[in-house]
Amino acid sequence: METDLVKMSPKGQLVVPQDIRIDEGFTPGDRFVPFPVKGGILFKKVEIPDVKAEFQKLSKEIEKQFKKQRVTLDDVNEAVAWARRKSS
Repeated sequence: METDLVKMSPKGQLVVPQDIRIDEGFTPGDRFVPFPVKGGILFKKVEIPDVKAEFQKLSKEIEKQFKKQRVTLDDVNEAVAWARRKSS
């Protein structure tokens, strides 16, 4: 593989040469983690977890936490009274 010279843009962007993008299967939107190494930076492609699945998992965990705490009518009345005192 021939080494290409790339130039950093004023925005700090570098272009991955096309032959490397094709060989590695890089596509727009891929994410990379930069690692400082002596004399430069190494970029490692990473897979970001499925956001929808992560959201659903987190939602279930939050729901479990709230189910543990039962809210009574007295709790609601106390909260309303507190809010009324604060707004006066």
